[in-house]
Amino acid sequence: MKKLLAVCMCVMLTAGMLTGCGSKSSVAGKDTLIVGTNAEFPPFEYVNDSGDPDGFDIALIKAVGEKMGKSVEIQNMEFDSLVSSIGSKIDMAIAGMTVTEEREKTVDFSDSYYTAVQYVILPVASEINSYDSLQNCRIGVQMGTTGDFIASEVAGSTVSRYNKGVDAVNDLLNDRLDCVIIDKNPAETFVSIHSEELKALDGAQFGFEEEAYAIAMPNGDTQLVSAVNSALEELRKDGTYDELVKKYIGEE
Repeated sequence: MKKLLAVCMCVMLTAGMLTGCGSKSSVAGKDTLIVGTNAEFPPFEYVNDSGDPDGFDIALIKAVGEKMGKSVEIQNMEFDSLVSSIGSKIDMAIAGMTVTEEREKTVDFSDSYYTAVQYVILPVASEINSYDSLQNCRIGVQMGTTGDFIASEVAGSTVSRYNKGVDAVNDLLNDRLDCVIIDKNPAETFVSIHSEELKALDGAQFGFEEEAYAIAMPNGDTQLVSAVNSALEELRKDGTYDELVKKYIGEE
């Protein structure tokens, strides 16, 4: 009887240990959320005059944190390292990040908070105006972005990858590239600065599809995803989302 009792207790203790080891606390239980971004993607994220990350995404995630009752700490890092850093260096990432099947293998995403499309930045005199005309071109992209994926599929293209979109635009201005593929809003921002030298064409005429931006979070953390989605919904309902869009992106 004692032996049986001892065996039962051992099984219960072992089961408890396995349950404890297998359980994973949600990031939603933290007081401060560490959020990664890449502040090289205006107007969604950029470094302001005070030297701090700013932009639509930064304001949005801080508003999400406020709805959740959390402080938000922003970590500025390379875009290409954001996904791999979730769950170790950072709790989540917001950086104009497109939801893709490849990324969904390692992280979970919030509901989409913005729909975008890629644009093609060109010298004003360029005759590039279709997907076929991109063939054999020197294409600049920001590393790890949708533009990078698109350019890699263009036949005969030479793809130059940059940590910062502005560096690709500078090489375009210096005739080291034929074009730059990047999201609509940063494309328009860059062209507005160099309006006499550059133009931006809508990616729709190149056959580029619309894409959904979302907040990336640790895979399997359903509690966090639910909390973030609830906060996003509240921000849409109370008008905060529209106010941020108008302030940073300029759309009504």
